[in-house]
Amino acid sequence: MTDPEPVTDREPVTGPEPVTDPGSTTGAQVRTEDLVALLPVATAAVDLAADLIRTGRPGALTAKGERDMASEVDFAVERAVREYLRRRTPQIGFVGEEEGSLDPDAELVWVLDPVDGTVNFVHGLPLVAVSLGLLRAGRPVLGVIDLPLLGQRYWAVEGAGAYADGKRISANRPTGLDEALVAIGDYAVGSGAAGRNRERLAMTAALVSRAQRVRMLGTAAVDLAWLASGRLDALVMFSNNPWDVTAGVVLAREAGARTVDRDGSEHTLAATATIAAASPVLDEILALVRGLAD
Repeated sequence: MTDPEPVTDREPVTGPEPVTDPGSTTGAQVRTEDLVALLPVATAAVDLAADLIRTGRPGALTAKGERDMASEVDFAVERAVREYLRRRTPQIGFVGEEEGSLDPDAELVWVLDPVDGTVNFVHGLPLVAVSLGLLRAGRPVLGVIDLPLLGQRYWAVEGAGAYADGKRISANRPTGLDEALVAIGDYAVGSGAAGRNRERLAMTAALVSRAQRVRMLGTAAVDLAWLASGRLDALVMFSNNPWDVTAGVVLAREAGARTVDRDGSEHTLAATATIAAASPVLDEILALVRGLAD
């Protein structure tokens, strides 16, 4: 098949015809061509979200736990995207970070993080992303990530490659961890944070003594998109929320990186960590993770 073309013209937010064929394959094999047919829908939905972020302000903040929050823009984006996708692909389920799900057990399910990096957004930092992924039977198969405050767009479809602003991208393959720029996930907040952070702090210390540099960007979607495009060389995150990683996992895999759990097994929704890199750096990182248990 040919490479998917970048989508440049936005679809109207109201009145489009539903897409019926790609999501009607429940119980059958979904082809790469079927997934590519959904890419314009995903791109239009992310266009809508990105516009809301660029033109909006955080507004009132809703507490989600100790030192965790959602902004008015988080809710506005999720509601707008959910409604758009409901009209365009009524046969596909939906899971959003802020307000739950519609038919989450469907064969195909959209997964949205409306504003990945809410704390960054609230503080005026531009490291903010919209992350829209598609799961097929629990496996990430399509992803679109937009960085609306930086003007960057990334997308991938399983079997069709990964792209940034219309150009094919691939992950870096440094020869060793000492040449790698490694991103780490946020430290934990809320209940049980002290216990969870002991492992994260230990991993940070291990990386600091071996990696070229370590960075914490505060958004898993940016971490994975920049890993796929070669700006970063690895990601180590001891968490795994589907809205955070579904789109980014597709990008990383299609760009040639591996995404795994802490034991090196393939990353799934049940994983307890999200670790991504190309070999041999991935092997060195997994050795450090194993060393935490010694």
